Amino acid sequence: MASNSNNPQSVHDFTVKDAKGNDVDLSIYKGKVLLIVNVASQCGLTNSNYTELTKVYEKYKDQGLEILAFPCNQFGSQEPGTNEEIQQFACTRFKAEYPIFDKVDVNGSNAAPLYKFLKSSKGGFLGDSIKWNFSKFLVDKEGRVVDRYAPTTSPLSIEKDIKKLLEKA
Repeated sequence: MASNSNNPQSVHDFTVKDAKGNDVDLSIYKGKVLLIVNVASQCGLTNSNYTELTKVYEKYKDQGLEILAFPCNQFGSQEPGTNEEIQQFACTRFKAEYPIFDKVDVNGSNAAPLYKFLKSSKGGFLGDSIKWNFSKFLVDKEGRVVDRYAPTTSPLSIEKDIKKLLEKA
């Protein structure tokens, strides 16, 4: 996962890999509100989060919301599958239409540069590290991290924050 600059100012400064290993320049999401989530297929939070993420996405995608899902196997090894299996799971079982990227580490020395940036922008309640699957970062249209939500925070409960950002010119 490469970064376009040594001192990134926004999420748009990063390039990540999609599930097929192709580079995706996140500047393609300029002007969109982003919800960035580390996902897992075998977590106790999987059903509720994927179900609600899909609902939120369906409701707001036409108004400029994108959800960027990053599979991660760092919490209880709850995302052991290949990218293909993860994609299959999310898209078949939960009708996920939003992009699911290459599996990443979100903590530790091998953490993806994007996640290092997200964490440095919004430290969590218990310090910087991501605590579990389905931690969520809300990013404005300029690529700035506006808020961070705990794994247990329901995607539907942050709808009002998403709406507020979408309504901003």
